[in-house]
Amino acid sequence: MKRDPNNAVDQVGLTVRVAAPSDALPLAMLRYELRSTTGVATENKKTFLGRCAVWMEQRLSEASLWHCWLAETRGEAMGCLWLQLVEKIPNPRSEAEHHAYITSFYVQESIRGRGVGSRLLDEAISWCRMRDVHAIILWPTERSRPLYERNGFAVREDIMELIIDEPAALTASSIPQNS
Repeated sequence: MKRDPNNAVDQVGLTVRVAAPSDALPLAMLRYELRSTTGVATENKKTFLGRCAVWMEQRLSEASLWHCWLAETRGEAMGCLWLQLVEKIPNPRSEAEHHAYITSFYVQESIRGRGVGSRLLDEAISWCRMRDVHAIILWPTERSRPLYERNGFAVREDIMELIIDEPAALTASSIPQNS
């Protein structure tokens, strides 16, 4: 993608880079924003951030199958995209032996619609092409579908899903009461 100096993304000084273990806390904060806006957070924010940052720091090591791209404006985390490389069983045919799974793709509301998501997705797709990934899979939201479609993603009829652990809806009776 050729960068246009008049593009709104460039005007805000956006950089997109591969995340490092030292980015774990800002990434955990983005994860909290993403998940707490789509439902009721059942874990204390401070506890979650500590637990999530440790998990992310471990997954951002070079030996991990997890990879993350971070979008920043003037050093402030504004968005991210996580990708897990999934190994396939060796195949005797000429076929790439990895899939990629995109998850936790989030851009802060204040900067949406300016191409940040496109930049993050471009980086991830380019990375997959350089590593001979067979396919990228993800579960889109209604809002994100046009972005994925513009980048060649399509709904496939040959994939199935079984949800094992569907979180129960929170009701007043399921919320712990202080004693």
